[in-house]
Amino acid sequence: MQADAPSFSPADVPSIRVLRQFRVVFNAVKSHFRQVEREAGLGGAQLWALSVIERQPGIGATGLARELDIHQSTASNLVRTLCERGFVAGARDGADRRSIALRVLPPGQELLRRAPLPFAGVLPEALAGLDDATLLRMEQDLARLIGELGADEENAKVPLAQL
Repeated sequence: MQADAPSFSPADVPSIRVLRQFRVVFNAVKSHFRQVEREAGLGGAQLWALSVIERQPGIGATGLARELDIHQSTASNLVRTLCERGFVAGARDGADRRSIALRVLPPGQELLRRAPLPFAGVLPEALAGLDDATLLRMEQDLARLIGELGADEENAKVPLAQL
């Protein structure tokens, strides 16, 4: 008679438990972005940009890029889309006629009123709720993981909603 093999569960392996946690996080983010698209008819990054423009009338693409912590070109693309859809208008402002001051138009204001919160997304909001010690540990651990992946850190400036 053969002895039973020791019972093994994938949940016994730390790397699999952590993988499952990443899945939970990514699926929560994806689910929120799907809800945003469904309810607002606008992508998550576009909605966040629209909310920043409403909160800071007159902001330009450079300021928007800084606020969202994204590339300038990504912010310009977001602004272009918001303008084309009639949610935002830009006017040349000040002595430097190259800069454009952005403002939210009534259709954009209406969209923000009915869009699901948080505008920035569920992950930035959850991270903002963590204490500094936890964030420091996560930052250090994720830096090590990024190193193991050999990942391109240029992607740090691409909004999750656009991946």
